[in-house]
Amino acid sequence: MKKLFALLLSVTMLFALAACGEDNGGGASSGRTPADITESGVLKVGVKTDVPGFGLLNTADNTYSGIEIDLANKIAAELGVDKVEFTPVTAATRGQLLDSGDIDMVAATFTISEERKQSWNFTTPYYTDAVSLLVKKDSGIENIADLADKIIGVSTGSTSMKALTEAAAEENVTLTDANFSELATYPEIKAALDAGRVDAFCVDGSILAGYVDDTNHILESVRFSPQEYGIATKKDNTEWAEYLDNLITGWLEDGTMAQIIADNGVVASFEE
Repeated sequence: MKKLFALLLSVTMLFALAACGEDNGGGASSGRTPADITESGVLKVGVKTDVPGFGLLNTADNTYSGIEIDLANKIAAELGVDKVEFTPVTAATRGQLLDSGDIDMVAATFTISEERKQSWNFTTPYYTDAVSLLVKKDSGIENIADLADKIIGVSTGSTSMKALTEAAAEENVTLTDANFSELATYPEIKAALDAGRVDAFCVDGSILAGYVDDTNHILESVRFSPQEYGIATKKDNTEWAEYLDNLITGWLEDGTMAQIIADNGVVASFEE
């Protein structure tokens, strides 16, 4: 009986270990390979829903549009996949959803940084932007020096606060945490600007362009900290990362990427 019990225990442990080696996408715990995705028939992509020109959800018919939507669909076509499953993400949730295996990749104005590269793989940048400010026309704000006693709205989990603080320091202007209000989404920041709860909306210029109206304007003279956008994947899924990087590199070289940018009415990639 003891031998039989030991045998049953060993078999149970083997099944448990095998289960631990699987994820909810049917691939290895490190994430799905291109072959896995093709076989499944579905590419799972984390995208923004509130960034005109990059990732925007039309709630009337539940359809998405933008550069990153077009990129996802083109990648799916290369894989021979008919369905793209879009998952809304924010700056605060995109990394979590990627790590959990709920999505295969993030294409959501995800700025590449050395710190982030420690946690995820990024492709060659497909677009480069720069941080700017959206302010009310009657705000009296004309440059970074005017922000010393103002409240600036930024997205939770974004790099905008750090970028602006560093840019201000270079101009001998000190900004502290008290100068910033972190909000979850861009529409929330825009609403706060409209209501006077914040004095400026700080994020990448191309994102701000989607929130310009008759009452505000982008400070074109304030443009700093270039932001390179890349497609992010799980850190240990090198096969998938290399596959995507080869696609992006090729599309940058043959003009495909430039055409996608132009088709979505977004200004050309920023160059210093």
